[in-house]
Amino acid sequence: MILVACLGAMSWWAARAEHEALETSRASQLRTFTPVLARTAEQMLAAGELSALRSLLMEVSREWKLSTCRLVLSDGQVIADADPRKINVMTLPDRWVASAPAAMSLDRQSWSCPVAVAGRGIARLEVEAASNAIAAPWETQAGIGLIGISTLALMLLVYRRARTSVRPLWMVREALLSAAAGEQEPERLVLDGRLGPEAEGWNRLLGQTIRLRQQARGEAVAETLAPQRQSGGELDAAFDLMSHGLVLLDARHKVRFANGAATVYLRLDRKDVIGRDVAEVIKEPAILDAVREVTEGAAQGPKVVELTRQGETNAVLRFSVRRMRKGDVATAMLVIEDVTQQRVADEARNNFIAQVAHELRAPLTNIRLYVESAIEGGESDPAVRDSALNIINQETRRLERIIGEMLSISEIEAGSLRIHKDDVHLDVLLEEARVDFEPQSREKQLTLEFLMPPKLPIIQGDRDKLAMTVHNLVGNAIKYTPAGGKVTVRPEVSRQQVHIEVADTGIGIKPDELERVFERFYRARDERVSKITGTGLGLTLAREVARLHGGDVTAESQINQGSRFTLVLPLPEGGEV
Repeated sequence: MILVACLGAMSWWAARAEHEALETSRASQLRTFTPVLARTAEQMLAAGELSALRSLLMEVSREWKLSTCRLVLSDGQVIADADPRKINVMTLPDRWVASAPAAMSLDRQSWSCPVAVAGRGIARLEVEAASNAIAAPWETQAGIGLIGISTLALMLLVYRRARTSVRPLWMVREALLSAAAGEQEPERLVLDGRLGPEAEGWNRLLGQTIRLRQQARGEAVAETLAPQRQSGGELDAAFDLMSHGLVLLDARHKVRFANGAATVYLRLDRKDVIGRDVAEVIKEPAILDAVREVTEGAAQGPKVVELTRQGETNAVLRFSVRRMRKGDVATAMLVIEDVTQQRVADEARNNFIAQVAHELRAPLTNIRLYVESAIEGGESDPAVRDSALNIINQETRRLERIIGEMLSISEIEAGSLRIHKDDVHLDVLLEEARVDFEPQSREKQLTLEFLMPPKLPIIQGDRDKLAMTVHNLVGNAIKYTPAGGKVTVRPEVSRQQVHIEVADTGIGIKPDELERVFERFYRARDERVSKITGTGLGLTLAREVARLHGGDVTAESQINQGSRFTLVLPLPEGGEV
């Protein structure tokens, strides 16, 4: 602002001085020019060239930028003027009243000079410069402004560069003053590395000082605790019982302690871990970076890194790096946790939610479509209405079964699944299953066969849950059997049990997965299975319900040849057949 004010004052003074010089020069020119013009007017009047004189005055007024340029007689009449409208004597009189010679100058911009006409009299030539005849000296002002702007821009550039260069030194000074004032927290003395090499050098120096201080403190504490450490076998044994791995690091990133779980996770012997640098024990760069940030104070809190170890199980290990308190022997603590099951459960839960949403969407969509069909064509065609209501009823029961499965799984999770026993007519239950699945089997071009004996016993059990179990077994058989295949349901009665066998000619199950299909959320790894929707809960629920009734669900299968699931239920003593 001072520079701008100085430039403005300089511009004003230069303009004023230049304008004064121009006015002085203009006055000098008029003083020299007016007598010459007067003598020329005398000659032209003496020769009677009045028209030529008037033209001359007009041209002179235009060239010299005069506001007044006229020839006036002694009585005030104008015989010639640059402005023809001001002439009031058109012809030159023979004689007029003579007067004394007029003065030469009126002021710097106005001049008057006598013009003597021989034998006629004396006239007066009046000349006055226009007020705007002298142009404003804008070139000088523009030049000064341009120089000022350039100077100001250069000063700003120099200031910014100087400020950028000096700022790291200023920040180092502030950190030194804070340290001198008693600041002990290293995090408050660390500078941003983006400030330049000065800040990086300061941070390195500060880090070395902190590490030396911690090392000295650790050695002092170690000497103090050495007798106690010799008798710390019980504490080490307690650490070895932990399921989490525990590794303690000193200021030089050396391993001071590792429990048994840590050596298992790291796949090393304890004698090969203690005393070694952490970079030799753990090869993962992300974990080493986390250790470095925590020990150097760059991280405010704990750092967590998850590592997937490729292998047969694809284990997921979580490494948590925490900084130790001041005064502790170790600088950092590394906790290793196996979160594989948690990740598997999360993935299974997400898949379950997606599959349930898909399973619920299908019956709801069918219900909506057939409701519209019943509304539009039901009044005119009772057959259409009856067919639509039948489909709606089937889809409603299907939706009810899906929701029932979800509720039952929740009860299994909570350990509160209970059955409510009553008389169950197996022949009616299986007939309902046949009616429900016949449309689906026809749609897939399958043969659905129920080989019913003449009579089936009435058992004691939870009818709804047994119906859900049968529907899961038959539904799975239809779902995993390609077109043209066959699904057979064969109930058989022995002395103490009833066997309901559901056999298909489907894709089959691998031997190593035959028992795992009863696990919650588990689905076979066959690529053909991944293309078929399912929640992975049907067989889990079927076996749980069967076992609550005192029975079981068994499975036999051969890949590409089909599967056979058997529901075994106990018969009541003296039950009705």
